Order: sequence, then C-alpha cells, then structure tokens
Amino acid sequence: MRAGRILVADDDDTIRTTLEDYFSLLGYDVVTAYDGEDALNKFVPGEFDCIISDLMMPRIDGLELLKKVKLQHKKAMFLMMTGYPSIDNAVNAMKHGAYDYVTKPIVMEDLRMKVDRMLNAKKTEDSLKTITNLFWSLIISIPVWLVLGIILGLVWK
Repeated sequence: MRAGRILVADDDDTIRTTLEDYFSLLGYDVVTAYDGEDALNKFVPGEFDCIISDLMMPRIDGLELLKKVKLQHKKAMFLMMTGYPSIDNAVNAMKHGAYDYVTKPIVMEDLRMKVDRMLNAKKTEDSLKTITNLFWSLIISIPVWLVLGIILGLVWK
C-alpha cells in the first residue's frame, strides 16, 4: 500500500539517498531531485503529496523552488530543511507557504512525524472540502426535489 508520494530536493547525495531510502521503507513513493531546477522540472501539480526541500541549493534554491511550486499549485505541501538555521530563514519559508521547517542534522523520527502531520492536515482539508461540497449539493437540490414533487403531484391528479 502506498503511503503517499514525496518529492525530495537536496544537492547532498547522502541526504537525498537517505531520505529516499527511509521514506521508501515507510511505504512512500519517493522521487528525488539534485537541486531546485531539477525538482521544478519533476514537479507536476497534484502528483505529489508533499515536497521536502533543502534551502541552500545551486541554480534554484529552496525558497525560490517553494515560490515557483506555489505559483503552479497553491495547495502544495512543502517542508523546508536547512543546515544553516536562522529565524529569518524559517519566517521567510513559512511566509511563502512552507508548512514546516526542519534543521540539519535531521532526526528522522521528527521528520517522519512532521510529514505525517502535514499529510494528515492535507487529508483533513480534503475531507472538509468534500463534506462542504456535499452539504451545498444537498441544500441546492432540496428545492429542486420539492418543485419536482409538486409538479408530479399536479400531474398525477
């Protein structure tokens, strides 16, 4: 059973491979990218449940990747990671739509919990949207059924 689909972008081969192996063992389908540009080329709106990206990468950094992904898919779930933690970086990432922010060295269990929390939030939001749509469908359809009932009542007389 597939737990979800994750895009991992990091210019460090060891981190990228470690994250791929770890999340694959947990049942995720993992696609990796060696920098922000590669990640942007592999990103397809709606195909990934979340994106985990390093902040500092060549060509397109994590923050620029985040901005470009959000332009394509506003609801994309994005987790930023960095080996150069600062409050400014964290605030900037969150301001541009990152769901969370982790620092290196990564504690894998903490990262897994953040990914689980992010995906649960996404599922909850999707469920709420479905329920809201059903509610409005019922509200709109009730008058239609009443009118049809009245018409049928008149026709059967």
